[in-house]
Amino acid sequence: MAVLFVHTDRLEIRLTRAEKILSLRRTNIDIPLDRIRSAVITEDPWVWVRGIRAPGSAVPLTLAIGTWKVHDGKDFLLIKGTRTSVVIDIDGEGDGAEFMRVLITTTHALELLRALRLPPAIEDPAKEIATD
Repeated sequence: MAVLFVHTDRLEIRLTRAEKILSLRRTNIDIPLDRIRSAVITEDPWVWVRGIRAPGSAVPLTLAIGTWKVHDGKDFLLIKGTRTSVVIDIDGEGDGAEFMRVLITTTHALELLRALRLPPAIEDPAKEIATD
């Protein structure tokens, strides 16, 4: 599984050799911290997937690793199963940031949000309101 490092100026996502091969990518991902607009913890990362895979690898609802092209840019996905993931929205693709959004499965989602100094916006399904 990828290792995440929060530096003073950037978020570094170090991919394993297998992840680099499956994503058809040679380098790790660096995201400038000043470009991160928001981050959300989600229990179902598949509802956040958008666009088409190009290049990368995917097995529906099991594995998604690589770049997904959307109408106005690119997203990077590193989703494994239906485990807790973080959705990171990024400002300014092409201007210091390679992607518009990064979806990554991690067991340390809350710690990542704390390190990024973002408020923990946890996805909460709609609750029924009881009426008398």
